[in-house]
Amino acid sequence: MRDRLIIAFLRVPEPGRVKTRLAATVGDARALDIYERLLKHTMEEVQRTGLPCAIWYEGTLPERSAWIPHGFHAEQQCEGDLGERMAHAFEQAFKAGHAEVLIIGTDCPGVNAEIIGNAFEALTDHDVSLGPSRDGGYYLLAMRRMIPEVFRNKMWSTGTVARDTVTDLRSLGLSFALLPELIDVDTEADLADITLP
Repeated sequence: MRDRLIIAFLRVPEPGRVKTRLAATVGDARALDIYERLLKHTMEEVQRTGLPCAIWYEGTLPERSAWIPHGFHAEQQCEGDLGERMAHAFEQAFKAGHAEVLIIGTDCPGVNAEIIGNAFEALTDHDVSLGPSRDGGYYLLAMRRMIPEVFRNKMWSTGTVARDTVTDLRSLGLSFALLPELIDVDTEADLADITLP
């Protein structure tokens, strides 16, 4: 098996700092509870893969966080927009010698160890694996080498991100595998279509 790394990209769970669009209608306390449940679910599924994981967080990390599984390395995200922060995390992972790197968000109750495993397996004969979300973004991106273009010229947190990423990959002549479309929880309306873990 090639040297693989999962990067979990997240915000430190704090009231008023996570799920702000959701909090606007359900309140900070409920939004925090939902975020913590989604975060715990994601960490459990990542652990099920048996693969190493680096947690890249935004915010101030407590000295020891119960939601960081034992053995998972934690690193603070750099400054910049989402694309710049993801690009930096990928660059560091490839520089460290990992052959296949996957980044995953923590907003998606439908994500599981099997989907993560399939994303890596697809890299056997594809340059990129992409997990599109219903809102037009993506919940997962896996690559076997650094491709800076996928992190540039995007309107992050909009409905065009996944489409624009696919356009970039096609223009670069790169192959990609699309994973199942899943729902990211961003608003109260999303809660009607999912089962919270």
